[in-house]
Amino acid sequence: MSDNFARVNAATTTRKTAEVRREEILAVALEEFGEHGLDGTSTDTIARKAGISQPCLFRLFGTKKELFLETVRRGFREVLGIFQKAAAANPEGDVFLSMGHAYGDARRDRTSLMFQMQAYAACEDPDVRKVVREEFAQIYKFVESVAGGDDEKVQEFFKTGMLINVAAAMDLGALDSPWAHSFLKGCLQEQ
Repeated sequence: MSDNFARVNAATTTRKTAEVRREEILAVALEEFGEHGLDGTSTDTIARKAGISQPCLFRLFGTKKELFLETVRRGFREVLGIFQKAAAANPEGDVFLSMGHAYGDARRDRTSLMFQMQAYAACEDPDVRKVVREEFAQIYKFVESVAGGDDEKVQEFFKTGMLINVAAAMDLGALDSPWAHSFLKGCLQEQ
């Protein structure tokens, strides 16, 4: 009897909460959606890699699109958090430079960058477009709030950031080619 109690007790103490499970699924979803996009990603693959059943995935997220949208929210909020932390760490200095460096450091892992590109690509879907717009607006409004009224600086920050995103998606830093070096040098001089 005590052996059964010990097994049941061990099973209950190692059971993950729904929130922990959701976070694990979102991490896998970020990778899979980043590599294959909304339409090319299988929920079966996400569930298997997250170590759960597909019905469990649907209980937590409803549909594949809802999982994608939640992954979009999480990804954009991560970027917002990076900017907020960088700006707070350097309130008297050049917050744009701080945010740019922090974003660049975070983008060394291409997983979130590629997912962000897939989110933009999926904006043909009105639900995806709505969420991407809402989340991007939060980032834009934050950057605007720390700009001290310098709209031109905000515009340059985002223009340069988008060019750097495209360069990173193409992995231009890995090319030993004059045009790639020139492009990257131009992007980085803007920061």
